[in-house]
Amino acid sequence: MQVKAPDRTAAEPRTPPHRPSPAATPTWWRSRTAKGLAYAAPTALFVAVFFLLPLLLVGQMSLSDWPLLAGDRGLNAPENYTDITGSTLFWPAIRFTLLYTLIVTAVLLALALGLALLVQESRPGAGFFRTVYFLPSALGLASASLLFWGLYSPTTGPLSRLLEWLGLVDDPVSFLGSPTSALLSTVFLIVWKFAGFYMLILLVGLQRIPHEVYEAARMDGASRGQIFRSITLPLLRPSLALCLLLCVTGSLLAFDQFFILTKGGPDNSTVTVVQLIYREAFQRLDLGTAAALSIVVLAVLLLLNALQFRGLRHADDS
Repeated sequence: MQVKAPDRTAAEPRTPPHRPSPAATPTWWRSRTAKGLAYAAPTALFVAVFFLLPLLLVGQMSLSDWPLLAGDRGLNAPENYTDITGSTLFWPAIRFTLLYTLIVTAVLLALALGLALLVQESRPGAGFFRTVYFLPSALGLASASLLFWGLYSPTTGPLSRLLEWLGLVDDPVSFLGSPTSALLSTVFLIVWKFAGFYMLILLVGLQRIPHEVYEAARMDGASRGQIFRSITLPLLRPSLALCLLLCVTGSLLAFDQFFILTKGGPDNSTVTVVQLIYREAFQRLDLGTAAALSIVVLAVLLLLNALQFRGLRHADDS
């Protein structure tokens, strides 16, 4: 006869669950939430001081009489906004800014895409040409504008003398002397400076495309044009959308290059919207109208950026 062993598990007292002591419990300022807030606080403070507060001040200025130096300040809403279109330079500045944006965006993206396609393969000299194309981007826009101002000078600039020496022209060339030549000369400066930057963005996008996709297309007998239209461009849409976003925003806010090269001339034919804001604020000494125009430009940029971000998101999803 077998005797059952007593069930010790039932007799033994259960060990109470382990509870951390109050000293081991992390305090609030040691928690992950507090650490995250501590890391984000400097950036939030920077944004509040250097963006939100100035934006609120600009909004207040746009609704008031606000002379630059001295004078009575008072609410005059919405007079500053209604007086914007009364300026003789407003609509010409809008048209010129849009024309400049269209030309720069088309030429710059086309050239950047061509350069990216040229240097995407790892062949001898590709790294050298990538560096050469990108080097102008390291130069500041104001410095590049001063450099080209010297190059374009009809009296001391080397470009005019070179054309005369080659026998292509008889007299010194005034690259900034007419509205068309001033616009094209400025576009050439911007394309020279930023083509390498956008080339780098597109090059990263090209290198993300799997080589197996190209190999499968070649095995199916697709030509280079068909591969470019059906594979490269669709898969490169996120990078193209990002370049489009940066290029359009930068062109609509163009100021340095025109301020240094043309001063808005000849005959106010190269005045951009940002130059108009500068003139209202620092030449006419009317900060209220300049602030109202700034708010309008900000609203247009936010709308355009929202539309482009939506296109970028759809490109990523597809």
